[in-house]
Amino acid sequence: MSEEKEKPIKPLDEADIALFMRYSRGPYSKKIQDIENDINKLSTNIKAMSRVKESNTGLSKPSYWNLENDKMLMEIDEHPLQVARCTKIMNPRTDYAIYMISMIQMGQMGEFAVGLGEKVAATDIEVGMRVGVEYTKYFIQIPLPPKIDPIVTMMTLEEKSDVTYNDLGGCNEQIEKLREVFEMPILHPEKFINLRIDSPPKGVLLYGPPGTGKTLAARAVANMTNSCFIKVTGSELVQKYIGEGARMVREIFQMAKIKNDCIVFIDDVDAIGGARFDDGYGGDSEAQRTMSEIVNQLDGFDNRGNVKVLMATRRPDTLDPALLRPGRLDRKIEFGLPDLEGRTQIFKIHTKVMNIDKGIRFELLARLCPNSTGADLKSVCTEAGMFAIRQRRNSISEKDLLEAIEKVIKGLSKFSATSEYMVYN
Repeated sequence: MSEEKEKPIKPLDEADIALFMRYSRGPYSKKIQDIENDINKLSTNIKAMSRVKESNTGLSKPSYWNLENDKMLMEIDEHPLQVARCTKIMNPRTDYAIYMISMIQMGQMGEFAVGLGEKVAATDIEVGMRVGVEYTKYFIQIPLPPKIDPIVTMMTLEEKSDVTYNDLGGCNEQIEKLREVFEMPILHPEKFINLRIDSPPKGVLLYGPPGTGKTLAARAVANMTNSCFIKVTGSELVQKYIGEGARMVREIFQMAKIKNDCIVFIDDVDAIGGARFDDGYGGDSEAQRTMSEIVNQLDGFDNRGNVKVLMATRRPDTLDPALLRPGRLDRKIEFGLPDLEGRTQIFKIHTKVMNIDKGIRFELLARLCPNSTGADLKSVCTEAGMFAIRQRRNSISEKDLLEAIEKVIKGLSKFSATSEYMVYN
């Protein structure tokens, strides 16, 4: 086999190279490439002139960041507002309305005649309302809610309790009276309209010995109604400085009037609602000023709206007659000592979630606890559980309950406040 002669390699000329370069390219490929090169060159020149070098993430180096300046640029359109109060409206509800506002500026009170902003309607602004105005032209930008002390705001009960009317033993009559005041006007208003009753009862006083279920009934009312519930203790309204207690009372009722339906519960009202007297020095105590403000809010010059008041005390004999009159407190409900049937029901309520033996005679236990309150009977059930724990048993027997009655009812009778209540009332 003869060796084949190697053919000489012919190099490509310029025409062949140009042909390969044009292969798979469109007619505008060269023009596009030239434009891209020009863009890259201009971008490089701009970065060099601004002395900014971008990283792979597209952000400049942290050394070039200016967060404070960026934050100021973002807040250019979000200027804070000044707080003012609208004192007078001239030409109200017209396109030419002028609003007189007063606010403190540079330590001095100033008055200005201004207009409304673009986002505020004329019906949103009323005389005496707090408003937010801009810094430059003082145009009203937003209506503000009333100024209320944060301590008063925290008195609103956000989470409802789990107490129901079934947890009140021996108080069927009292529960019926409470439901007539707090539930019937909301659920069945037509009954009052048919009888031409203008204003249903709005004030209730709960009184009775300690431990008979007054506060428990208030918790049940808060749970069973959908109204806003504000809980106040009488001692919270007794403040150190003059006028502070009266101011808190005004703000409580002012906050309550904003709500569609509100219940104000004042516990231990005898701390501030005592009868007024002359102290011999020509002045009144702070508690008396606070009580006078409560009387004014309940039935004063201004209508209190759809605000219902619930008060509780164990010393109704010390309350001021002006506070107890109809129109302010329309109903007085006494939570007295439970009878035999009520005590039996209270024993069943407190032991229904406890591990007890079968066949316990609750009526017998109730007969052994005369003149006892619901709190005393709850303490008996708890003490019976302690006897069972000491003997390392998993259930409470009737013997444990009898021993607890001997200890709590008879042994600790000298600590009961029922006898004191009976003396004064």
